[in-house]
This record gives sequence, C-alpha cells and structure tokens, in this order.
Amino acid sequence: MDFEGYCVKCREKKMVTNAAVKETANGRKMAQGECPKCGTKVTRFLPKS
Repeated sequence: MDFEGYCVKCREKKMVTNAAVKETANGRKMAQGECPKCGTKVTRFLPKS
C-alpha cells in the first residue's frame, strides 16, 4: 500500500511505500510505514469506510 504522509522529521509530505494497515487500541484504522528519506515512522489515519 502506498500513501502520502507527513514526516515530522523532514517537515514535508512524502510518498510512503510498503505501508501496513494497523488498528489502534480504540479501534481506529491507520496506515503506517517509513519515510523513504530518513526512516522515521509515518502514520496516517484512514477513514471509517
């Protein structure tokens, strides 16, 4: 899964590849991967539908 997320370390939006869909403790779904430039974890919450 590819998505665009904001990297807080680079301070810009990046295309994140090899992301995995995970679920938070309260049941919200999110896509989580690594920034291709610096390797920081990038998270984006997904809509309910």
